[in-house]
Amino acid sequence: MVVMKLQPISPSLTVNGCTDCPIRARAVCADCNDTELVKLDKMKSYKSWKAGETLVHEGAPLEFAASIVSGCATLSRSLEDGRRQIVGLLLPSDFIGRPGRTRSEYAIEATTDVTLCLFRRGPFETLLRESPRVASRLLEMSLDELDATREWMLLLGRKTAREKVSTFLLALLRRTATGVGPYRTDLPLSREEIATFLGLTIETVSRQLTLLRKAGVIELDGLRTVICADLHLLAAESGDEVAEALLP
Repeated sequence: MVVMKLQPISPSLTVNGCTDCPIRARAVCADCNDTELVKLDKMKSYKSWKAGETLVHEGAPLEFAASIVSGCATLSRSLEDGRRQIVGLLLPSDFIGRPGRTRSEYAIEATTDVTLCLFRRGPFETLLRESPRVASRLLEMSLDELDATREWMLLLGRKTAREKVSTFLLALLRRTATGVGPYRTDLPLSREEIATFLGLTIETVSRQLTLLRKAGVIELDGLRTVICADLHLLAAESGDEVAEALLP
């Protein structure tokens, strides 16, 4: 059996420039012309963090905007009693920052080694005002994120444990899958982090992964690696007819 490897979401990497950037076609700069790319090049830099490190603390100043080049990070919010809720995942091509907002409302933590393409806030916000292409692309990405947030409200409020775990796996695979399956990816979160993200217990997450494996929906290789031969079968388990219809 030939297993199609997914685009990596864990290791950091060195990027020489926009021409060899692995997220170029999907990032905020996707529609930039040559002149705009030159402007972005003058304001950008690359920085990497190790797994477990905090990129930005909750409430801290956010002096940059950025695109995730490689790796995975979480957005989380802490409650007064110390509980922590993961409210989002940041995967390659996702955007960090909001024009006009100088502080981060969430803690951003690396779950794998992460590399960011950083843009200095002032010059980037100037480019947004001057470039309809960049502004339009950022709006499109923001609306996609809004749609994803609404889907996540449905997941947390109405879906069963099996549907929640299936939806989580499907979301990862849809973001990273290329070519023809079977598809393989390493989970960017631990069982405990997945449980926190989905509002479940660790035991429930582990049990549902085992049940999906026994049903032939996925294969498990160790604690982190998931293989799926048929995304439509996984979509059916997610309880989301729209998600299944959007698959190739």
